[in-house]
Amino acid sequence: MADAFFSFFVLLPLLLLAVLYFLVRPRPVKIPIKNRHVFITGGSSGIGLALAHRAASEGARVSILARSPEKLEEAKNAVRLATGIDVAVFAADVRDYEAVKKAVEEAGPIDVLILNHGVFTALELEKMELSEVKFTIDVNLMGTLNMIKAALPAMKARKDPLPASIALMSSQAGQVGIYGYVAYSASKFGLLGVAQSLQHEVIADNIHVSLIFPPDTDTPGFVEENKRKPELTKIISASSGAMKAEDVAQKAFDGIKCGSFIISCNLEGFALSLATAGLSPQRSFLMAFLEVVAAGIIRIVALCFQWSWFGSIEKWHSQKKGSS
Repeated sequence: MADAFFSFFVLLPLLLLAVLYFLVRPRPVKIPIKNRHVFITGGSSGIGLALAHRAASEGARVSILARSPEKLEEAKNAVRLATGIDVAVFAADVRDYEAVKKAVEEAGPIDVLILNHGVFTALELEKMELSEVKFTIDVNLMGTLNMIKAALPAMKARKDPLPASIALMSSQAGQVGIYGYVAYSASKFGLLGVAQSLQHEVIADNIHVSLIFPPDTDTPGFVEENKRKPELTKIISASSGAMKAEDVAQKAFDGIKCGSFIISCNLEGFALSLATAGLSPQRSFLMAFLEVVAAGIIRIVALCFQWSWFGSIEKWHSQKKGSS
């Protein structure tokens, strides 16, 4: 009897692995970067500039888009100084479809489109102006849709037989919502629906979609964001350390080159990816195995985090009432 139980518990994981090997879709893919056209939005600073440096250092032809011509020139000079490569720059607001369409047409067919642009305001919804909410949604979500729609015709018509990529820069706030992130999380959670649906639409054209989930990242924009961040938001997010933009760029390209649908950037992000895999596509049968096996345990851990967060909120409000 003991031998039978032992055999069962040994064979069950192997059987699950075998099933998942044939079940996962899309199939694994390798997406080269060298000698390909990499187009990066929000490329004049922060993670976008780090992505431009990384792409240029790997031998790509790089184009960057942002709103400020002055910052674009500074970025262009910085990349040239570091890599000896000239990048093409395009000044446009991603909210303006005609402007981004013109920029994409001037840049030429894109092999790897990285939609890195974004704005962020951490503030309670009650205290936000509706104009701020709309601005966040328009830039982060509509701006992404504008860029994809503008770039897709040429990406689909490309003569290059190699696989192409569309990568969307989300956030760990696009995996779990916390206090003060209502508008931002709404825009970033929306990217998950975009990415899942888009992958269905473009897989026949050998275009592969990735969704990148960086944590707080040490950039000039992050410093400004922290100035308005509610105290409760700081308390809840204190356990998550900030990454360097260069490290996020490295993780992003590692995932893009493997065609990974979900790209996490640190251990916490990896756990969040396991917890929120849901109906997302998965190329790796080993990752699929982890997602299946860890689902119950991860849910318990998630409930522990929620217990801690709601405890912090309750304690903070009690202290506020006590001091008033």
